[in-house]
Amino acid sequence: MGKRRAKGKNHIRPSVIGLLGILILYVCMVLYFRNHFYFRTTINGIKASGKTVEEVNKTMESGVKNYALQLEGRDGAKERISAKDFNLKYNTNNEIKRLKDAQNPFNIFKGIFTKKEHEIPRTISYDEKLLTQHIDKMVFFNEGKITNPKNASLKYTGKDYEIVPEIMGNKVKKDTLYKEIKNAIIKDKKIINLEESGCYKNPKYTSKSKEVIEAQKTMNKYLQSEITYDIRGNKEVVNASTISNWLKTDEKFNPYIDKEKVRAYMDNLAYTYNTIGKTRDFVTATGEHIKVSGGSYGWAIDRPKETENLVQAIKEGKAVNKKPSYAQTTPYTSGDDIGNTYVEIDLTKQHLWFFKNGNVVVDGSIVTGNVSTNYATPEGVYKLDYKERNAVLRGEGYAAPVDYWMPFNGGIGMHDASWRKEFGGTIYQNGGSHGCVNCSHALAQTIFETIEPGTPVICHK
Repeated sequence: MGKRRAKGKNHIRPSVIGLLGILILYVCMVLYFRNHFYFRTTINGIKASGKTVEEVNKTMESGVKNYALQLEGRDGAKERISAKDFNLKYNTNNEIKRLKDAQNPFNIFKGIFTKKEHEIPRTISYDEKLLTQHIDKMVFFNEGKITNPKNASLKYTGKDYEIVPEIMGNKVKKDTLYKEIKNAIIKDKKIINLEESGCYKNPKYTSKSKEVIEAQKTMNKYLQSEITYDIRGNKEVVNASTISNWLKTDEKFNPYIDKEKVRAYMDNLAYTYNTIGKTRDFVTATGEHIKVSGGSYGWAIDRPKETENLVQAIKEGKAVNKKPSYAQTTPYTSGDDIGNTYVEIDLTKQHLWFFKNGNVVVDGSIVTGNVSTNYATPEGVYKLDYKERNAVLRGEGYAAPVDYWMPFNGGIGMHDASWRKEFGGTIYQNGGSHGCVNCSHALAQTIFETIEPGTPVICHK
């Protein structure tokens, strides 16, 4: 019986020893991990396993001291900035101790087998002025090596518009790069790719932009237009070579037709083909060949209206034959546009002739504006505005009733002057009218009964 009891005790002793060993190991580990981080612990990517707070701080301090940031730009441009360039320093981080103190040393079996990755703010300081100065000296800001970005554009080739590709350039947005560098330093980032970080100022419109492609289509449509003007038998053609000089795009790449240039073209047409006020060759009733200029008679293109018409015609993108809109016309399209029905007033001879279809209907002596009082009747080619029976002509200090009133130059016109007994000669020099053409009653009546509004009235010396 005594031998069996001894054998049982031998079995109990190893178990107790084992438990004591585990307990001792546990206690040792608890004591160890009171001052050290658990295994499989990282802080900001640094292995902290089995390290003390002081050791982790020293590791981080070493990393800050040896910190370097690589910057990679377009066209192979590179720059490097290191900690010493801007006096980068590490400041002891109390957050590390907080992480360590948050460990439960009594829960070691769970703690040592669980992966723990911590991210905490990087406690650093640096000389911002030095950093700014260093950045400013980088190759990215060397004016001699900077190429500004340029939008894609449209170029007329002589046939149509082609897209000229954009220029990306290498202009860096300084504020953006500053921000990226500062963030990289704080986050311990080692490389900045300027392209990927959006540090470049890029063209707003590229050859692939919808706006550019649509503008090309629209402008090429406009070039398909061919407007042929018939101006009193003369042809003027507006085609692609002319239209291309008028096409532009705005800041949003919307195509438009430069109306100022279209108006300039219309002004040139008017200068070429308008006849109002222009010098005309004229053969007088007495056979003299003279030149007459001034007046309100003739053809005049309606420039504002036709400018709009032409712009609209270009937008249609079609071939069109048209006549311009006119502000004023005459019954005649060729020659001097006076024709063979007109009134001729010789201001020197003080005589009037009324021709109809080339034949003299009536002629007679007249009295025109008083030269001595600066009321001389103006020279020029005018048109009869209208005719009126039994009118009262009013002016400063007078009111004159007339039977036949035929104005052709504002308040100047032909009319009977019953108060005059004589006509012709030199009366007009000192005893003339206020500018009107005074006629005998018979002369005024004959003209009135035969003439039509719009008939040319030629006044010459």
